[in-house]
Amino acid sequence: MAESVTPESLHRWLEEHAITSIRLQATNLEGSFIGKVLAPARFLSGLSSGFAFSDVSFGLDLGNNPVFGFALPSWRGELGDIFLHPDLATLVVWEPGVAAVIGDFRTADGAPLPVCPRSAARTQQDRLRELGFETVVAVEMEASVFATPIQEARDRNYRDLVPLGGTAGSLFHLAKTPDWYSYMGAVTARLDALGIEWEAWNDEAAWGQVELNLAPCDPVTAGDNWARARQVMREVAFERDCCVTFMAKWSDEYGQGSHLNLSLQRDGANAFFADGGPSDVMTHFLGGVMATLRPATSLMLPFVTSYRRLHDLDGPPTTLTWGVDNKTAAVRAIAGQSRTSRLEYRMPGADANVYLALATVLAAGHLGLTQHLAPPPATDDMAWCLPEEDLYIPRTISSAAAALREDTLLSGALGRDLVDYWLGTKQWEWLQFHTTGGEPDVGLTDWELQRYFELA
Repeated sequence: MAESVTPESLHRWLEEHAITSIRLQATNLEGSFIGKVLAPARFLSGLSSGFAFSDVSFGLDLGNNPVFGFALPSWRGELGDIFLHPDLATLVVWEPGVAAVIGDFRTADGAPLPVCPRSAARTQQDRLRELGFETVVAVEMEASVFATPIQEARDRNYRDLVPLGGTAGSLFHLAKTPDWYSYMGAVTARLDALGIEWEAWNDEAAWGQVELNLAPCDPVTAGDNWARARQVMREVAFERDCCVTFMAKWSDEYGQGSHLNLSLQRDGANAFFADGGPSDVMTHFLGGVMATLRPATSLMLPFVTSYRRLHDLDGPPTTLTWGVDNKTAAVRAIAGQSRTSRLEYRMPGADANVYLALATVLAAGHLGLTQHLAPPPATDDMAWCLPEEDLYIPRTISSAAAALREDTLLSGALGRDLVDYWLGTKQWEWLQFHTTGGEPDVGLTDWELQRYFELA
């Protein structure tokens, strides 16, 4: 990262690195990486004013259709401009001659755009900072990689693809073909060059599936690193005549998720740690997380296909439960050691927008801390296959949206503008599935693969 670059030194930095173009980078609500490519002179001239994007950047679905059917906010509806303001702390050399910078969306009058995912994560990070806490987050991200060129994958409707590394093995299998190690070696080399610290990667349960663990950092940086790591994985795949997907469920194989590991630090010490178990800070934070877990589902599982992943015994959580070191629960508490005490939030799919997922968890934790909420009893046994139906995570995009619509705690903490607009987009997604080719009563459909394989 070019943390020392200032607006005054930017021109010199661009010249020193022989930059001929700059990629503006951001995510929309759906988590897709969006942006523009600018000439250096244009980048320098618009640095203070920001760079205009049509409001439909947040008003098109993944099928490229305008999203309607609910009340539009003041910033959207007349193809007006919203503005991306670059954060120079994220400025990097993306490849020789090309720089990249991540930004935050604002309205024409300079106010934060209420639905900007990165701004939402920063807002919640700052709210916890006001309570005296610094948040530390590590993201585990999963993806499936195929030794099939992307155009061929499109021609096949994303079915019957050849998994990179072969079909041998299951979880943590090391007997993979050389192309597997070569691909991930190229990915991690790119991450190193971009200053994105990673800790580990391994073979996951499904054929061609990998888990990449990014190093702990603050929430906004964690979101930046997640967004860029996904882009790197795509670019390296394309360069090698491969393709990659972050769909939560791309076939009848195991699904894939994004786990969020987080703790709070106070005065340099882990505030989640206490001798003999979770600290009071962890307990209250967990109380807020559990109080909002059902309505949070919509933001963690954003698409129709996200819910196909929720099968007992297949790995992802299916119940609204937590437990100490219990990986079958939706929230796993790791306690007892000052360095590792944390919460592992296991609900998000690989298709979740991590900025929004982090904003949601931090908002929930803030509620717990300020209202001194207590969590329900821990689940000590396996949290799958429980008999209590009311403990299950909502099973569809519409039922999850209904839970968020009925909630007041989480929506108040995140802001009604963001929540109401999000709910409108989920209503639209449900409608599009049911009216433009989706088949609710069959397995994974071509509609879902064509909509989500490349863009989710």
